[in-house]
Amino acid sequence: MKTFRSKLISVACGLATAALLVNAAGAQEKSDHPGTVGEDVRYRGAPAIQSEVKQVATPGAPSLTPEEFEEATKIYFERCAGCHGVLRKGATGKPLTPDITLQRGTEFLKILINMGSPAGMPNWGTSGQLSEKQIDIMARFLQNEPPTPPEWGMKEMKDSWKVVVPVEKRPTKQMNNFNLDNIFAVTLRDSGEVALIDGDSKKIIKIIKTGYAVHISRTSHSGRYVYTIGRDAKIDLIDLWMAEPQVVATIKIGLEARSVETSKYKGYEDKLAIAGAYWPPQYVIMDGPTLEPKKIVSTRGMTVDTQEYHPEPRVAAIVASHEHPEFIVNVKETGQVLLVNYSNIDALSVTTLEAARYLHDGGWDSTHRYFMTAANQSNKIAVIDSKERKTTALIDVNKIPHPGRGANFTDPKFGPVWVTSALGNENVSVIGTDPEKHKENAWKVVREMKGPGGGSLFVKTHPKSKNLWVDTTLNPDPKLSQSAAVYDINNLDAGFVSLPIAEWAGVGEGPARVVQPEYNAAGDEVWFSVWNGKEQTSAIVVVDDKTRTLKAVIKDPRLITPTGKFNMYNTRKDIY
Repeated sequence: MKTFRSKLISVACGLATAALLVNAAGAQEKSDHPGTVGEDVRYRGAPAIQSEVKQVATPGAPSLTPEEFEEATKIYFERCAGCHGVLRKGATGKPLTPDITLQRGTEFLKILINMGSPAGMPNWGTSGQLSEKQIDIMARFLQNEPPTPPEWGMKEMKDSWKVVVPVEKRPTKQMNNFNLDNIFAVTLRDSGEVALIDGDSKKIIKIIKTGYAVHISRTSHSGRYVYTIGRDAKIDLIDLWMAEPQVVATIKIGLEARSVETSKYKGYEDKLAIAGAYWPPQYVIMDGPTLEPKKIVSTRGMTVDTQEYHPEPRVAAIVASHEHPEFIVNVKETGQVLLVNYSNIDALSVTTLEAARYLHDGGWDSTHRYFMTAANQSNKIAVIDSKERKTTALIDVNKIPHPGRGANFTDPKFGPVWVTSALGNENVSVIGTDPEKHKENAWKVVREMKGPGGGSLFVKTHPKSKNLWVDTTLNPDPKLSQSAAVYDINNLDAGFVSLPIAEWAGVGEGPARVVQPEYNAAGDEVWFSVWNGKEQTSAIVVVDDKTRTLKAVIKDPRLITPTGKFNMYNTRKDIY
């Protein structure tokens, strides 16, 4: 029985990770969140990929009609590829290649897809998210050779590249009266838009059409430009100096992507940008003011542990070094951290550091010297010394850390620390980050604090705050997913206080997940997204950081599925 169970697990078709906005225990969405259909609570990948693949039949595998193949491809890229990879070679989830799936057979796979597994696979059938017919199609699809999307090279990038407003026609000074430092770029996930919201007035400045499901927004060093990248790998460059902020350049750098960053080192401010793709596995360096592609580099290569070739090592987090003219690039599946020196992109110098597999997100310590990044399925935090250009430590933490960019504060007992929460457990891990004055605590977990529950995506604090905020977006219990936890930094042993953020929003029925605390520039307000279904009411809730009380609720029919929020000042200054 144990062996059978382990085999079941090995062919899992969907695992709840950072990218998946549903988890195994969340299969009860229909009852937990009345009025919400499955489409509103699940992860959806980039729609661009599924239209780019061709059907491949495998000898001995069950057949699929062209219509069934199209439907299965759509389901796979929407629900499974984020964990198991485009080529089904395995990533944070197990491989789903025909050599494995053919041995299991259609009926076995149908049962698994229908019922799920204790290892983290959702019960797609019994939850009502896939029909009996769809389950049968997926069981047959998984036994056939995975379709391979096309590559995306310089020709394709340049064909997609468009300068809407040439540099010479842009203003030479700010042409509006907005406080640019306190603008929030808010991802409107399912409408493929970004809302620019004035943090002072709490009013929407403009809704801007962007790539699908913008993953992050990054601010240029000067604070003038905002770079957004969607899951469809489309980058939009927004000029905040214009009388009415607008997109001035755009490019598509692949078929699916997650990361974009701009150069910050002295002498290179605003000059270059970089973006990393999930497919094809590569990154591209671009001209900062125009997005003209300059250099494409593949990330295919060997894993750090077994030294095996991986065909699909996706580019996850990218940060800009403050110590050297370098971009620091996480390569997820190989576990490599790349130091990409951009001082001469015609003779690009790349230093490869070994960390641990399944690198995902992360951020700087308080000194902006050490890059703290999660290798989530290895259950480790890697510490990258950007000054000495080396891997300083690999820290063991509990199951599936997911810090976002993390949070920095001075612990009253242990000194400067950095914090991560987790997808796979309820703990909030506090790690010492001062090897000079608190050497005995450096690169160790100095506290494990009990949080509200697993399924947290983001933690946040601010240098001017005494609070540490933690969301629990992916927890299946709506009481937790609709609230936020807050700790007193000066009394961490007291535990957390839970605040009913979704209740304060008053959005009505729906999942109303609370996600990503984000501070304003002054550090006295915390903004939360209350993320509902596409056809339901969502909101932004603003909390007074000092009193922990409701300050404002931002509602507007145009705020469709708000998720990530990025304050311009805190983003460009790496404050978190």
